[in-house]
Amino acid sequence: MEHPAVDLKERTKNFALRIVKVVRSLPPGQEGRMIGYHLLRSGTSVAANYRAVCRARSRPEFLSKLAIVIEEADESAFWLEFLVDAGIVPNAKLRDLRSAANQLVAIFNASLTTAKKGAHSTINNQDSTSATRKIS
Repeated sequence: MEHPAVDLKERTKNFALRIVKVVRSLPPGQEGRMIGYHLLRSGTSVAANYRAVCRARSRPEFLSKLAIVIEEADESAFWLEFLVDAGIVPNAKLRDLRSAANQLVAIFNASLTTAKKGAHSTINNQDSTSATRKIS
């Protein structure tokens, strides 16, 4: 079994590649170009920014970059939903990709929540240690 970070790197890259294919298949015209631009930017950003998360040099940087990944995945989910709601692409064509976008949002939200809890417990432990030192 691969390390979760490696699996998510591959998963986000595959998501980005699927986004590229959808954008290439959009109908020509202003609607397709404009929505496609936004979807392409946000969908490929998920993968690129997740790689940056994996290279974070500090906990605050990790949390900040992870929040960006969540924003971009959620924006991608929005544009995919919008394509269906606007009648530009049939729901059946985007169902799996929309599900993938929502799964990524859920995964990264859970990761952010866990990472924040870990940060707070570390801070609380340091605070209680320093308070113990002052009392001693």
